[in-house]
Amino acid sequence: MANPEIWKLGAVETAAAIRARRLTARAAVEAAIERMQAVNASVNAVTLDLSEAALAAADRADNAQKAGDQLGVLHGVPVTIKENVDQKGVPNTNGVVAFAGKIAPDDSAVVSNLLKAGAIVIGRTNTPEFSLRWFTENPLRGRTLNPWNKDVTPGGSSGGASASVALGIGTIAHGNDLGGSLRYPAYACGVATIRPSLGRVPAFNPGAGDERPPSLQLMSVQGPIARTVRDVRLGLAAMAAPDHRDPWWVPAPLEGPSLPKPIRVAVTKTPAGFACHPAVAAAIDEAAGHLSNAGYAVEAIDPPLVAEIAALWRTLLNTDLRSVMRGAIREYGSDDVNQVIDNYDRDTPAIDLPAYTRALADRTRLLREWNGFLERYPLVLAPVSQMPPFPQGDDRSGIERMRQMLDEQSMLYAVNLLGLPAAAVPTGLHDGVPMGVQIVGPRFREDLCLDAAQAIEDKVGMLTERLWARAG
Repeated sequence: MANPEIWKLGAVETAAAIRARRLTARAAVEAAIERMQAVNASVNAVTLDLSEAALAAADRADNAQKAGDQLGVLHGVPVTIKENVDQKGVPNTNGVVAFAGKIAPDDSAVVSNLLKAGAIVIGRTNTPEFSLRWFTENPLRGRTLNPWNKDVTPGGSSGGASASVALGIGTIAHGNDLGGSLRYPAYACGVATIRPSLGRVPAFNPGAGDERPPSLQLMSVQGPIARTVRDVRLGLAAMAAPDHRDPWWVPAPLEGPSLPKPIRVAVTKTPAGFACHPAVAAAIDEAAGHLSNAGYAVEAIDPPLVAEIAALWRTLLNTDLRSVMRGAIREYGSDDVNQVIDNYDRDTPAIDLPAYTRALADRTRLLREWNGFLERYPLVLAPVSQMPPFPQGDDRSGIERMRQMLDEQSMLYAVNLLGLPAAAVPTGLHDGVPMGVQIVGPRFREDLCLDAAQAIEDKVGMLTERLWARAG
């Protein structure tokens, strides 16, 4: 195997080759580092190069295998970590200049699980300030570009993760998702992901001074981004190991019971009452056709209450941002992020404590409605975004554009309020930019979402191969 080709292997292939002694961890990590050095400057996805530590870890991994030690599922596999979770001994900047020297005292839960599985971290990836935008840029690290088209966003807030893995920098990229920050970057960069159920993957940052506010605890999750669905599945298995530091973690099996065939899929193009862009609608039609050909029973029907769910997400999140995080954003954030947050404030009226309590309680009613719908239609095929990836910096175009964008992303962040799993998978290209869909499923049935995503990927292929061919 020629060294320049090793970086093209996925996580499943790399782990299998190392386990079978056809490849060393050192060779896999060296190839990933060489790829990073060759292409990262073109997109600014990896913000902290950890090559030296990664090579030392690879040597330890090879020595452990020679000694006959038990190997984790990601033994020797190169990965990246988003720069908003703790990784012992390196800064957790969250894209903020004032946090450049904020060294993590220990590993976060998700990093700990990846390391226990044998993964080797080659670098940390870019995120917007405070990880609160669908665009990845900040004054500390600069702007991350979309490898398909520099004029459109790579997504956010895991834009560095999606751009890096699309270009072949590592096999799995860690990210997180509070308002679509796994699925939207995967959509924008033509890769796959899973937004896990609340409680599937443990989350905890040892360096955090305070506990997260309620909406973040209920709506933010950690997860993998990768070039193929099977690599996403492997990354999820590694990340989902228990960690006592997260009381929300649930010991649910990764594979649930089989459902009667054919599995019914609700297909929606107007989840919140807004029509999709024609290219997005075409992507949904294509994906629905692939699922139908794979034996699923697809039916055009909108799931319940998406506009109401999206409005409640905005209310809860913006209330928590105001009460818990707004002071820090105002003090440490740039003019750009403060402009964006000011527009969020203008979009969503302030509510008092009794109204907040009622709003938080109402989440249960909305989830109950969805649980009933998912009994009839176990999967929902929906847009990730109702528009193709936005132009760079589009969220700084004024309050009216912000409101329009929030409407266009309704289905994206409605899933977060419900705490349900959702896979994102590419369907092809439109004007040279990736298109894709998301598949939402019942709580802790990531397997159903990924099975459907795999059926789509089987027809589409691995989209990033077209990116690599175009780049030569």
